[in-house]
Amino acid sequence: MNDHGNIIIYKDKNGNNNIEVTMQDNTVWLNQNQLVKLYKSSKSNISEHIKHILEEGELDENSIVRKFRITAEDKKSYNVK
Repeated sequence: MNDHGNIIIYKDKNGNNNIEVTMQDNTVWLNQNQLVKLYKSSKSNISEHIKHILEEGELDENSIVRKFRITAEDKKSYNVK
């Protein structure tokens, strides 16, 4: 992001966007699966890093974690972080 608030979207060699993000209230949100793809890591590794960031008070959970409503394979809706 530069001084003008622009967001750079990186594309793969085929010109496709690599990661889609959610924008809400001028905030970019990524779920754990998107972070896995961004950092080419595993979900357990991302979870571990988030856990340590919160435990050490580096960031406040209320400012970085958002609940999303999803529909699972059982056709029920669930709130997930």
